[in-house]
Amino acid sequence: MDLAFIPSPSVGVVHLGPIPLRGYAFCIIIGVFVGVWLGNKRWVQRGGRSGTVADIAVWAVPFGLVGGRLYHVITTYEPYFGPNGHPLDAFKVWEGGLGIWGAVALGAVGAWIGCRRRGIPLPAYADALAPGLALGQAIGRWGNWFNQELYGKPTDVPWALKISSDPAIGRIGGTYHPTFLYECLWCIGVAALVIWADKRFRLGHGRAFALYVAAYCAGRAWIEYMRVDEAHHILGLRLNVWTALIVLVLAVAYFVVSAKKAPGREAVVEPGAQPAEGADGAAAEDADHADHADDAKVSVEKPSSKAASEDDGETKTEAGADAADGASESATDEPGDKKAGDATDAPAADAAKPAGSGSTKKP
Repeated sequence: MDLAFIPSPSVGVVHLGPIPLRGYAFCIIIGVFVGVWLGNKRWVQRGGRSGTVADIAVWAVPFGLVGGRLYHVITTYEPYFGPNGHPLDAFKVWEGGLGIWGAVALGAVGAWIGCRRRGIPLPAYADALAPGLALGQAIGRWGNWFNQELYGKPTDVPWALKISSDPAIGRIGGTYHPTFLYECLWCIGVAALVIWADKRFRLGHGRAFALYVAAYCAGRAWIEYMRVDEAHHILGLRLNVWTALIVLVLAVAYFVVSAKKAPGREAVVEPGAQPAEGADGAAAEDADHADHADDAKVSVEKPSSKAASEDDGETKTEAGADAADGASESATDEPGDKKAGDATDAPAADAAKPAGSGSTKKP
């Protein structure tokens, strides 16, 4: 007898007249809003404009939904394109089946388009959005609880998940590991880890996003291993376990290479926006030192320039005074000079005349 367990909802959809309200869809929508809200808050802290994250999410979210559904349909094609499959069911997203791998991959394409239109570097946008993505996944996983899907192996632990039987889809009732809850708690931890590491080490150039991917994949690998739903296996492991391990290695490699090639953090993340306070430690300090140096230079140059101007003025004034005195002396001495010149120059001029030139003076 089970003394304690987590009950599953009896229904996953409530009809409001002709409009169905599905718990799975509500969880996805709430997760998106929380992710965008947190992403916008972090974007503003990085120096971006409020509302930019939501504008780019208009591109990223639809691409992500399509990518998530494509990954699920491709990797679990039997219910849709296998024997007795129903191809049109591939469009019934509300019934569940969104692969996070395809959602992030194609969602990144949509985000790249939105960033390119705004002149924003995609890595900086991804860094701001990373914890919000993790929280959005944590909330979205509760959609699996509403649909009674993606649970783990049978167990009798106090936190076991109670699943009702449904012969129509081959579901066997009992208590199972609540893998949706494990992943929800893991994603909350990933979000906290990224926020802490980003503040502590000032991650930039996509490294906060890489940390989110690596941390999520590390948890997804062991959680995926516990699941009992049908899946393709490669070398004894579920396909998604291999996907998690491969993506984990790629994320760690990017983190290491990026730290070597582009240390620090972007100083400006959005054209026309002001740099965040201390956006790039070294760059900010260098800018402050440069500003102080410029101020000191201006304060030093201004007096010297003034002194030089005064010296030039004095020199010009003295030169002008000398010139004026010279002109005055020339003006006063000119008649006397001429008289003296006439008196002294006349005998010399006459003496210079040769004999017989008509001079009337006697020797």
